[in-house]
Amino acid sequence: MVDVSNKTLATLQNISTATLTMVLLKHGIRTSWIEGPKPLVPMARRVAGPAFTIRFVPGREDLSGPDSYARSPSFRDAIEAAPAGSVVVVDGRGNTLGATLGDILVARLHYKGVTGIVTDAPVRDADEIRKVDIPLLANGAAAPPSIVGLAFAGFDELIGCGGVAVRPHDIIVCDNDGAVVIPAELASQVAEQGLEQERFERFVQHKVKQGASVVGLYPPGDEALADFASWCE
Repeated sequence: MVDVSNKTLATLQNISTATLTMVLLKHGIRTSWIEGPKPLVPMARRVAGPAFTIRFVPGREDLSGPDSYARSPSFRDAIEAAPAGSVVVVDGRGNTLGATLGDILVARLHYKGVTGIVTDAPVRDADEIRKVDIPLLANGAAAPPSIVGLAFAGFDELIGCGGVAVRPHDIIVCDNDGAVVIPAELASQVAEQGLEQERFERFVQHKVKQGASVVGLYPPGDEALADFASWCE
């Protein structure tokens, strides 16, 4: 397990998910943006943290009845295991017929100090969840519980969420564009390169506002790179 520093996490909080996907492309990683989840409430701040993963499988009548809530290990055990500072990522299989999280479980995660929540399934009790001060990205809202179509399967293991593989401790960055998964071993490099990319794009915006053409500027030719170096100075 790679230990990602607080400094790297703080840096990633200053880089848009759009920029991060481009940087990851340069590292050969094309699948990093989790498809489906969007902020339930517009995010005032970007968040970054190590993934704590929760997995569901297709429901089956003997596995996903109301009595499953009392079994151990259960979804409730997973909620209690989520560490402070993590981003909880729930593999809800993109199921839209039932919600993986409701207001009580979200409130518990907030109390435990979780940084954010991402699920590729809906949430329920959405109006109450909106009152909880925690960044949450979900695939909409639905009234029925998860047991309508899903069965809890485990936590702190490799999952798939929104078409992306997520390992425990991969770094999750969320903003109003969605959530991006960064392999932990690349987090430091991606943070540094992302900062430089954002700096360059500020330069491009400056030039465009002055009337410059994007041809030869974005992506940059030799002249644009020289101008960028002078601008940085």
